[in-house]
Amino acid sequence: MQGKAKTLFNRKSFSNWVLNYALYVVLCAMILYVVIKNPNFLFQSSFPYINFTNILNILTQASTRGIMALGVAGLIVLQGTDLSAGRIVGICGIVSASLLQAVDFGARMYEKLPWDNSNTFVILAIPLLISVAIGLIFGIINGFGVAVLKLHAFIITLGTQLIAYGIACIYIESSRWGAQPLGGLNDAYTGLVRNGFQIGNVRIPYLIFYAAFFAIVIWFIWNKTKLGKNMFAIGGNPEAAAVSGVNIVKNIMYIYMISGALYGFAGYLEAARVGSGTTNLGLNYELDAIAACVVGGVSFSGGVGTIPGVLIGVIILQFINYGLIFINVNPYLQYVIKGLIIIFAVSLDVRKYLTKK
Repeated sequence: MQGKAKTLFNRKSFSNWVLNYALYVVLCAMILYVVIKNPNFLFQSSFPYINFTNILNILTQASTRGIMALGVAGLIVLQGTDLSAGRIVGICGIVSASLLQAVDFGARMYEKLPWDNSNTFVILAIPLLISVAIGLIFGIINGFGVAVLKLHAFIITLGTQLIAYGIACIYIESSRWGAQPLGGLNDAYTGLVRNGFQIGNVRIPYLIFYAAFFAIVIWFIWNKTKLGKNMFAIGGNPEAAAVSGVNIVKNIMYIYMISGALYGFAGYLEAARVGSGTTNLGLNYELDAIAACVVGGVSFSGGVGTIPGVLIGVIILQFINYGLIFINVNPYLQYVIKGLIIIFAVSLDVRKYLTKK
């Protein structure tokens, strides 16, 4: 009997393990499939045998999405979400691009800007501050809707998503050249993102280091500050947090403001990475961020999440996105796969919550 009970226990433990880590198994299997389908994805015939070009491309593309995901993750910890993140990144990037076109570019949106004759630092810093300010304004609106008006995060961020997109379209159409992509960006601006540190034959873009910097800052806020502790307390049990003396409204507002600022930074960097600003900038980025957070273990039930988990989620999903493009999978099928990953991830998250409860 004892041996039988032990066997049943082992089977149950194994089944729980499979269910808890099934998503990671599936995602790793997808990456393995891409590598088997085309080994050049990760390997090359000559020394150093690892295809660092593809790996660095993946990390570069994941960097701006990672910065944005750090903001979205805090909102999910609060039992919320943010459908407006991608469009806020988009409008921040569009404004940044319009303010950082080269002076000699023929189709420049603004014929002259007050800081055109200033030094490079000022030329780059002012649009950055404006971009972050735009993100902050949207963060304040979202936070006010959730904390003060008691709207569900889904509703208020859906509204601001449409507002941000509408303003972005109007802004681009207001150009004296009509509605067209904002190109011809300042070399110093694009270089700020595309240049990097040379280590041997490998050049690591600055953008990866920016993402690492923001990850460290947000990790510190989450784990070493009162705001971070209050965030997890509110996400885990808002009623208990309020009884314990936590100012719910103030802390929610702060977290939404941080997320907005991160979107501002991400938009500024993404426009330089892409090399232009269009109304498609930021399209569906919020879905990537939400999926990355859930894959990385941030629970929609609230009060659970880690920064390393978010970063791992972002990188894994970007590996899959890049890999599917690398082996020429139908772009429309990629949306299907991404949707299935989100459904699967949230289903497992709900199962863990119900089991714990």
